[in-house]
Amino acid sequence: MSEVDAQKLLAELDTSVAHPARRYNYWLGGTDNFPADRASGDAIAGVFPTIRTAVIENRRFQRRAVSFLAGEVGLRQFLDIGTGIPTADNTHLVAQAVDPSCRVVYVDNDPIVLAHSRALLTSSPEGATAYLDADIREPDSILSDPELLGTLDLTRPVGLMVVAVLHFLKDSDDPYAAIARLVEAMPSGSYLTVTHATNDYLSPETAAAVDDTDRDQVPFQFRSREQFAGFLDGLELVEPGIVSVAEWRAEAEQPPRPSAEETSVYGAVARIP
Repeated sequence: MSEVDAQKLLAELDTSVAHPARRYNYWLGGTDNFPADRASGDAIAGVFPTIRTAVIENRRFQRRAVSFLAGEVGLRQFLDIGTGIPTADNTHLVAQAVDPSCRVVYVDNDPIVLAHSRALLTSSPEGATAYLDADIREPDSILSDPELLGTLDLTRPVGLMVVAVLHFLKDSDDPYAAIARLVEAMPSGSYLTVTHATNDYLSPETAAAVDDTDRDQVPFQFRSREQFAGFLDGLELVEPGIVSVAEWRAEAEQPPRPSAEETSVYGAVARIP
């Protein structure tokens, strides 16, 4: 993306409305956010005080999952959808720390993320990264993009990363169909990594309060463990299966570890047969 394109995108940005990527950046302690994002983030924290713990643990889960896929599994290609604003431990940094030849395609549709794409595109000389301005609700536009096809070889296994994205899709967006289409396009031996906020651990009052916060600005939908498992139908779950993001292969993380109630986010990695 050129400097002119970046400036045009920023000029079109509506900073009066909260955006999930910028709010997530705020919770992580970043500076690429605006008053509306901070107000929204504080409102969520007011009814769910451990939200910052949840997003930090979600990020740590992603790091561990990429390390597992690049290390133990040996994947050298990743498709990261809903990548968000650049921060520490981006997928290509974690994967290329295992093998500098890893290739990563990032996908997002937020102007702020687009404006920071140059930071994401800093690959090791041996590997490659690319960035797509696209939406997960239109999977065919992702799969047919020349940038993707020029960076990844879809005849070889891919690590499909869909982290902290699906709870921003309502049932009317048909997220199950989008995931099914993406999985269908991945060759055997690929892996799907996914996380999703859940109200299984929340009181009805807390869940309702979160639902009501910024309802008009940021579409959001909790899903139960059973509903989350629906995204993984037909796939082979990697141990320990569907668990809190704070619990997935977290033995080496610094104690004390947060509870499933404090994170209220499910995570899983599954092999595509």
